Amino acid sequence: MTTQTIRVGFIGAGANTRLHHLPKLRAQPGVELAAVANRSRESGERVAKEFGIGRVHDDWREVVGAPDLDAICIGTWPYTHCEMTLAALAAGKHVLCEARMAMNAAEGRRMLEASRKAPQLVAQLVPAPHTLETDPTLTSLLADGYVGEVLAVELHASQGRFVDADGPLHWRHQVSLSGHNIMNMGIWYEAMMRWLGPARRVMAMTKVAVARRRDGGGAWHDVKVPDHVDILATFKRDTVAHMRFSAVTGLAPAAGVWIFGSEGTLRLEADAKRLSGAKRGDKELREIPIPTARRVGWRVEEEFVNAIRGREKITHTNFEDGVRYMEFTDAVTRSAAEGQAVNVAEL
Repeated sequence: MTTQTIRVGFIGAGANTRLHHLPKLRAQPGVELAAVANRSRESGERVAKEFGIGRVHDDWREVVGAPDLDAICIGTWPYTHCEMTLAALAAGKHVLCEARMAMNAAEGRRMLEASRKAPQLVAQLVPAPHTLETDPTLTSLLADGYVGEVLAVELHASQGRFVDADGPLHWRHQVSLSGHNIMNMGIWYEAMMRWLGPARRVMAMTKVAVARRRDGGGAWHDVKVPDHVDILATFKRDTVAHMRFSAVTGLAPAAGVWIFGSEGTLRLEADAKRLSGAKRGDKELREIPIPTARRVGWRVEEEFVNAIRGREKITHTNFEDGVRYMEFTDAVTRSAAEGQAVNVAEL
């Protein structure tokens, strides 16, 4: 497929789909927003009207099975990703699936296997967005030996809020909907893999600060997904990383990363999209300018369309890396449950 119109169907039209995928796919030349199935007919019709989508379906299976569609954008919660992706690939459709690939690594591997059996189809995951503008520079600095041997990494990703004991139940609190995904742990690890490669071994401790929460109808539910996790991990060359993800650390500093090496130090301030560094002998960190041309940023929809047209390969993010971050989430879950260090399964 090189020049003909690409007709896209949407399953789920949540916040990220409305913010990014719908307007940015619509902006791509030769792309038509052709069909949508949302949680209700009413919500689907609202989205269709807002974005000029051709038709509304009551069931996502109707979207996947529609013979006039070329690609499917999956914007639902993780518990549906595997089933929908397998169905779309089996129907000969390209797939753009929302981040948090699946419930667990077993589902992720099924998705990867299905994509490998259909190499003519594009299979893409929405990437971790928060370091896209800094990744090329950070990766280049590490490859060029700016810090020397990477010895230790500190990553903290806290929301800076105090615990909200009366807050409502969210899908991210429910294992049945989110699986082994804990807060933004998986997408941060995806970013770390761009710089350091995959982890080898993890030791994790977790905490559920609010054991029960009410859903929208007032019913109580037990909360099993942690809202605080501390992880020690080893990477290649025995680099040790300490990672903290938390929704309960009030007034904690903004998310950031420190990379300590034998010859230098790098600091990433994620919200500010700023890098700073220092070499042996320096007295303080100094900001490292990032040229505008290297601040690539978000181009998910462009990459998806270009890959369908055969103009580029998927890098952000392919299913292989998705499985790698799902194996990490599985290992964290297993380590916390068993109270011991465990290996991260290799792809």
